[in-house]
Amino acid sequence: MEVIENKEFGGERPLFASHDLLLRGVTVHAGESALKCCRNIEAVDCRFEGKYPFWHVDGFKISKCLFTEGARAAIWYSDNLVMCDTLVEAPKMFREMHGLKLTNVKIPDAAETLWHCSDIVLRDVEVANADYLLMHSSDIDIDRYRQQGNYSFQYCKNVVIRNAVIDSKDAFWNTDNVSVYDSEITGEYLGWHSRNLRLVRCRISGTQPLCYADNLVLEDCVFDSDADLAFEDSSVDARILSPVTSIKNPRSGKIIAPSVGEIILDEHCLAPADCQIIATQMS
Repeated sequence: MEVIENKEFGGERPLFASHDLLLRGVTVHAGESALKCCRNIEAVDCRFEGKYPFWHVDGFKISKCLFTEGARAAIWYSDNLVMCDTLVEAPKMFREMHGLKLTNVKIPDAAETLWHCSDIVLRDVEVANADYLLMHSSDIDIDRYRQQGNYSFQYCKNVVIRNAVIDSKDAFWNTDNVSVYDSEITGEYLGWHSRNLRLVRCRISGTQPLCYADNLVLEDCVFDSDADLAFEDSSVDARILSPVTSIKNPRSGKIIAPSVGEIILDEHCLAPADCQIIATQMS
């Protein structure tokens, strides 16, 4: 493997079509597409300032690096990335990719990040300002994760999340086969129009959660008091450990909770309109 150490590059495509290359202590200044169409690249202790540095790359490792704000859209159309111990200040990272593993990565401006990606592993990742994160992505495995940003995980498929703190209005809309364990989810309108959403030992807050969902499962979850008007037009099997402020027009299934403040069943409840609501603590 060729080693390039303590060098500086800039301009248009300075390392175009390189392969079997180790970059150590390298700075890529303003310019475009520094490492376009490359393979088998490793970058350690590098700084990326120019736009689009890694496009159409196959097989690369990035560790202890910094992507500045100027390195926007830094990694697109690429496969088989391992990234660790890295700060990503650049917006709109990771598009149209397969095979990403991020460990101890911070992305403080994560809006429109991780779109149309698959085979994703996130460990000890923190993201902020993450509106529309992970749109249309699939086969995602997440553990020890913190997120702030709305409209996340929309249209995602085959997702497992553990030990997360997710602050996101409209999270998990139109998802398929998502399971979340031992996590805290804060935000309005959680999980609308989802299919096969499973929440286990989660804490849920925000108005009108879990409506218009098919095959929704909750196991030993806790609702905060602002999680009201829950389960409208959902088919649901839920075991909730806390009181629930209000439930509105669930479509079918069973909901078990210690108590329910208000149950709304009106002419807008859709067929079969046979959901059982069981309060285990009598008032």
